[in-house]
Amino acid sequence: MSEVLLQVEKLSKTYPNGVQALKDVDLEVQQGEFLVIIGLSGSGKSTLLRCLNRLQEPTSGKIFFQGQDVSQMQDMREVRAVRRQMAMIFQHFNLIPRQSVLKNVMMGRLAEKTLWQSFWGIFSSEEKKQAMDNLRLVGIAEKAAIRADQLSGGQKQRVAIARALTQKPTLLLADEPVSSLDPATCHVVMDYLRKINQELGITVIANLHFLSLVRKYATRVVALKDGEIVFRGRPDEITEEWFRRIYGEGAQDVAPNDL
Repeated sequence: MSEVLLQVEKLSKTYPNGVQALKDVDLEVQQGEFLVIIGLSGSGKSTLLRCLNRLQEPTSGKIFFQGQDVSQMQDMREVRAVRRQMAMIFQHFNLIPRQSVLKNVMMGRLAEKTLWQSFWGIFSSEEKKQAMDNLRLVGIAEKAAIRADQLSGGQKQRVAIARALTQKPTLLLADEPVSSLDPATCHVVMDYLRKINQELGITVIANLHFLSLVRKYATRVVALKDGEIVFRGRPDEITEEWFRRIYGEGAQDVAPNDL
């Protein structure tokens, strides 16, 4: 039996405007999974990921990560320590455009630095080596010296993945990691996420839109609708009936290459 890495109990999130984004979500994630969360825009996918690492504060519920109750942590030093273990990849990359690719990757180490070291961008030779190793892992080491704003979208996301790996995480949260990319590069980025999952043993939770990607990369799928989990299972268990229940009667399953 795999070890339970993350357990969510009755997690709810209501925004100040009254929108209830999550409603009593229960979720268990095993070490080594590639879990994909699907659902319409506004179904609560991004809110769920951001509540897991406390980028957004849950309204109620429990989040247990490696046995710690993350939802009850009040000391921001403890929260930041958890965030180092739950590295996050964002839809729009969040790179520093005028900095080199290598420096962007090393930013994943800032949480380990003193204020003085962070201000002056002081990194050890070992940290630079680790950053280069992570760039090689995602196939973009030859771009280390150029500025981030000179990269394509797919290259930028691979840099963001390398930066996340520099945190030495146990869990990788990927919030719509390919939705800003050209369809031709979607599989490239997803292939590297799968490589990290399988070769490094890092658990991945990703929000995705396209079922073709879900079926190719996910080991398990959870579907959200109106803030509630409406499906749990294997990718091949998402039948046409389930697809319509998750996305609505008029929805059509479109692959990235069809766009």
